[in-house]
Amino acid sequence: MKSQSFRFLWMGQSMANLGDVFYIVGLISVLYALTESPFMLALVPFVNMFGRFISGMISPLLLNRYPLKRLLVYSQVCKTILLGALSLTLVLNTTPNVLIILSFVLFIAFLDGWAAPASRAMLPRLVPQEQLVQANSFFSIIYESVNLGGWAFGGLLVAFLSGQTVILFTLGLYLIATLMMVGIVDSTPFHRHKSEGRRNGELTEGWRIIWKSPLFRSLHIGIVFEAIANVVWIASILYVFVTEILGETEAWWGYINTSFFIGMIIGGVICSRFTAVIENNLKYVLIIFSFGISIVTLLFGLTTISWLSLVLMSINGILQQLKGIAVNTFLQKTATVEELPKIYALQSALIALLFAVSSLGFGAIAELWDVRITFILSGILLSVAAIYTVIYRRHFSVNETA
Repeated sequence: MKSQSFRFLWMGQSMANLGDVFYIVGLISVLYALTESPFMLALVPFVNMFGRFISGMISPLLLNRYPLKRLLVYSQVCKTILLGALSLTLVLNTTPNVLIILSFVLFIAFLDGWAAPASRAMLPRLVPQEQLVQANSFFSIIYESVNLGGWAFGGLLVAFLSGQTVILFTLGLYLIATLMMVGIVDSTPFHRHKSEGRRNGELTEGWRIIWKSPLFRSLHIGIVFEAIANVVWIASILYVFVTEILGETEAWWGYINTSFFIGMIIGGVICSRFTAVIENNLKYVLIIFSFGISIVTLLFGLTTISWLSLVLMSINGILQQLKGIAVNTFLQKTATVEELPKIYALQSALIALLFAVSSLGFGAIAELWDVRITFILSGILLSVAAIYTVIYRRHFSVNETA
């Protein structure tokens, strides 16, 4: 945890994540001023997820040929160049083409699609095995703190300045992130995989790694259910729930999101304080909190009391954080240094695809029937994932790799 490279990693990733938040906030402001179309605003997260999905699917080709640090640095450098080009486009052209703006969103998301898995896979290389739970907790606290403050502060910046100015400010954050990532020292040897003309095999390598391991397979079956179920927390569904069920103004959408991020931060603090207990009981942490998340989701969907929804959302954030740390620790302790980035890349692509598809399905349910049905369905899916974890609990054991 005292490693200089670890500090460079979390500081660089924090600057990059904060930049990502500011850039999206600024871009949404610019797009709304140009089009005043909610549909165009909805295209931003869709295009963002689509770019990440494509990137995640082809990332094994890159991971087999380049060290993680190089991918991290190159990705951040290219993101910085693209954002600079986008800034110039917005400054020099008072009415820029919306399709050109969305193209920038697509390519920046594409670059992020392999940077995020590479960053997570880099972490266990920079800290000792016995400090992984603590390092994951710290990383999560920083990440959620950036999210909690970034959206609020980004909104204030847009209100007092402008979307174009916020994007220019993001360019500075990206430059700092690039310099931090250049300073990382990864002593893990890299062995370049020789291509023998079978790129289809390389592209499916992540699938094979996950499927051949009972632990990885069981973890990702649960992740699939959760990725579909967690779509209920997207803005379009939560906004309808706040106005129609809770009977509150749109400000409560912000309060609920803030409660969730506060819960995530509290969960990270709890994990860092009770590292040994959690590390020695990863299987039970996974099972107990899986059931806890499903119950809290059901209760949230059934409540009509505004203050209770905030409490339930905070509890959900705590449980999600602790469970997420357990899942990451299982992967980081068991996967080899070559397998881990490919697992994270596929996981990222899978979640992005499921999010995009499920958001349409859950959105249709919320529009055609009652929005509470989406939360009931989500709770059922999460319960299925929890029951699956209990049935196959023998798979959840750590076999540490060097």
